[in-house]
Parts: sequence; structure tokens; C-alpha cells
Amino acid sequence: MIIAVDFDGTIVEQKYPKLGKEIPFATSTLKLLQEEGHRLILWTYRAGRELDEAVAYCRSKGLEFYAINKNYPEEIFDESISRKIKADMYIDDMNYGGLPDWGEIYEGIQGRNKNGRSKKKKGFRLFG
Repeated sequence: MIIAVDFDGTIVEQKYPKLGKEIPFATSTLKLLQEEGHRLILWTYRAGRELDEAVAYCRSKGLEFYAINKNYPEEIFDESISRKIKADMYIDDMNYGGLPDWGEIYEGIQGRNKNGRSKKKKGFRLFG
């Protein structure tokens, strides 16, 4: 599965443009997801020096991303291409309902089948 992950407020506490403290279990959970074969894309508002600092922070924790603010590493951004990242899942503190803890995120991903669709659950579902 391709997972787009925000940085500020998701991997670290929201202190932009400074680097916040790591949110507990963020990098360890993301590394575990990578070990299980998921591709991670860093999807953040940061650019330039601030983006370099975020990438360096993640590398210092042993976390490397498949791509950074791109769909794939070789993608070259220009005005004719949308900046929207195509992913199977987005992890962002600005999600409706906020950011669950990383244990809940991991369990939710584990509960999805190989094509990225949620396994059927009993009860009401508004979408899908």
C-alpha cells in the first residue's frame, strides 16, 4: 500500500517552522510499516530549508521515504502536474476527527486487505 504521511503534527508535534518533539511511536510505527512492504511518501507543506530539516530529522531516526512531496522519486514538478499525491491512505493531523494515536493507525492499516479497501464491518458506513 502507498501511504502519504504529513510531518508537522503527525510525526512531530506541531511547531512549524521549528521542529517539534516526536509524537510517541510515530517513527517506529512508520519503520514497521515499511518493513511490512508499504511505501511511504512524505507529504508536507514544508519546502526548502524547512523540508531539508524534516527529512534529516526522519533520517536521524532511521526513516527513509520512497518519495518526498512527489508520487515517485523521479517525478519533476511543473505547473501542468497536480501537486496532489496519489496514495492508498493519508495520515495527517488535519484529518476529520484529528490524528489517532499511532497504535490505532497501525491496527487500522493491518485491518485493510491487499487492495487497500477496508475489510467489511458490521454497522453503518457512510462511504464505500
